[in-house]
Amino acid sequence: MKLRGLYAITPDCADSAFLLERVGCALDGGVAALQYRNKLAGHEQKVFEAKSLAGLCRGRNIPFIVNDDVELALQAGADGVHLGREDGELAAARAKLRGKLLGASCYDSLAAARAAVAAGADYVPFGSVFPSSTKPAAVRAPLALFGEAHALGVPLVAIGGITLANAPQLLRAGADCVAVISDLFDAPDIAARAAAFEKLFAHEIAQ
Repeated sequence: MKLRGLYAITPDCADSAFLLERVGCALDGGVAALQYRNKLAGHEQKVFEAKSLAGLCRGRNIPFIVNDDVELALQAGADGVHLGREDGELAAARAKLRGKLLGASCYDSLAAARAAVAAGADYVPFGSVFPSSTKPAAVRAPLALFGEAHALGVPLVAIGGITLANAPQLLRAGADCVAVISDLFDAPDIAARAAAFEKLFAHEIAQ
């Protein structure tokens, strides 16, 4: 699986129309994948938003991934699911998600990443790599982890406190993707910010 570039994660938002508008801007700028995460939404709103976002991504051939919820992902026709430490067994999720993407948060642990890949994970995120306003109490992951995890043979995603200014450090460390919420969706021009993140990866490949 080729997964390299900006891994956009949706912000918490009570207004579905506003959320879809902002995501559309990010997709116009260019992203490698989109993860749906909205802690403010109830079940019906989540179903509506997930199905709507799946359609937007499908039209652009961008992988659409649902956070935490295998059943919602299947209902929305998503391309995959991302699970945290307390979101269920990876092997059980893998069995339900045949042919779809499965990501598993590995925090600061190379051992957890090895176990996740053995259980069927297609990519593994590490983080928080920098202090994060979304999860201020999150454990910090050393950048050296990306070099150590390269031998796993799956895309490595960096998450937590990532901005356009500090993202180049992560590319140099070996991250294949940078997962971003605030620095993307709080930008005055979301499409331009997404394009600027993607340009970092294009420049890295050209070197």
